[in-house]
Amino acid sequence: MPKDILPAKPSIDMSGLHRLYPFSSHFLEINGLRYHYLDEGRGNPVVMVHGNPTWSFYFRKLVQGISPNYRVIVPDHIGCGLSDKPNENQYDFRLSSRIYDLEFLLDQLGLNEPITLVLHDWGGAIGLGYALRHQDRISRIILMNTAAFFPPKGKKLPLRLQMLKRFGTIARIAVLGGNLFSRAALVMAPRRALDRKVKKGLCAPYNSWNNRMATLKFVEDIPLVPSDPSYPLLQWLDHNLYQLSPIPMLILWGMHDFVFDPDYLAEWRHRFPRAIIHCYPQAGHYLLEDEPERIPMEILNFLKSPMSCCNLPN
Repeated sequence: MPKDILPAKPSIDMSGLHRLYPFSSHFLEINGLRYHYLDEGRGNPVVMVHGNPTWSFYFRKLVQGISPNYRVIVPDHIGCGLSDKPNENQYDFRLSSRIYDLEFLLDQLGLNEPITLVLHDWGGAIGLGYALRHQDRISRIILMNTAAFFPPKGKKLPLRLQMLKRFGTIARIAVLGGNLFSRAALVMAPRRALDRKVKKGLCAPYNSWNNRMATLKFVEDIPLVPSDPSYPLLQWLDHNLYQLSPIPMLILWGMHDFVFDPDYLAEWRHRFPRAIIHCYPQAGHYLLEDEPERIPMEILNFLKSPMSCCNLPN
């Protein structure tokens, strides 16, 4: 077990959010940066990996629903949530670094039991990158509106993401200055209107220009052409995901996702035909906000079921 280090004095306003996020914080130092994570409950470990622009707050109800029976570990990526917010000279914000950070945390925690991974958005590539490097440690995989391969069938990124990648200076001003990415996600990612405090919680870590660097860098790091720095790593993932086929997999999918649309789900189905798949026609990208009761129940049922790779009807 790593020795917790004291958190720095927070620069994030969490007032009024403690009832929604009633967890104890833990911090691990990685290359001089504080890496925040939740560690709740006891039992077989369930590791939840978030994407952009969310943080461990996104998994709050899932943590509460699962931690009475399992040990739930939820890191905040560097630059996100309650982790440190470095600048571009202190951290490279690449996919490879995200996988390394997760690997370092789980190594330091010294988990002896097989791990269940719960992966959303960028968490898919990060978590499955870890899984491919440590297949013997993984007992189950749960995917929610994510990808760890190139866009299927030659699909292009949505125009909004293309513009953020293409127009660097304008994107920096919009994302770092105006918090465009986090604010837009509050409207576009869920299908149901979010409560005011939930909106505050999702955006709380990204309250200044310096604190929004990760939300920009995640977009800039999306690999589309071979010259992109993370292209070789995503290509390796794309080519090797099949190695995870023996691991039981549950796929939970919000069908109104403006990025990970049904074509991405079809690609997962093609690659993992034995996966258990449940679709939610009234949910969007923020599946846990749209289906806060059903998703924890589905995951608990999957965790408690006998280890099986049988596909079930939707």
